[in-house]
Amino acid sequence: MSRLFPLAGLQRLRNLQQDQAALDLAEANARVAASEARHGRARTALGALGNSPQTIAALNAMAAARSSSRSMLAELEAVGRNYQESLGSAQTTYNAARAESVALEKLHERHAAALLAADQHAEQTVLDEIAGARWHRSHTATSDTATMNEEETP
Repeated sequence: MSRLFPLAGLQRLRNLQQDQAALDLAEANARVAASEARHGRARTALGALGNSPQTIAALNAMAAARSSSRSMLAELEAVGRNYQESLGSAQTTYNAARAESVALEKLHERHAAALLAADQHAEQTVLDEIAGARWHRSHTATSDTATMNEEETP
């Protein structure tokens, strides 16, 4: 069995793709958060406008400001929806990249486990051979000693 993981290059590529997808996801999250913050500030600014105009000109100005603010809020909401959609897409891409990366990580773990098992088997084989040779030597030495003792005894 090859000592090196045969899919190591592909695993590095998948890890790079996962890192890029994570970066894209973080950027999408930042865009959504910034959009929500802008939307909140615009609503606060709209609420801060005075409610009781003193003159007709002030009433017209207030109506124009509210109309402009509503348009701005509608645009911010549309941008926010686009950012939410891009966030969903980035999350899906990240999930897919992570799944591919995890699959290769599991294969790598299995490869490492198989290598470890092969190494342990080889080590056990060597130990068994050593033990067998030692037993054989001690058994033949005992037989030879017993044979010599029988020959010496009249």
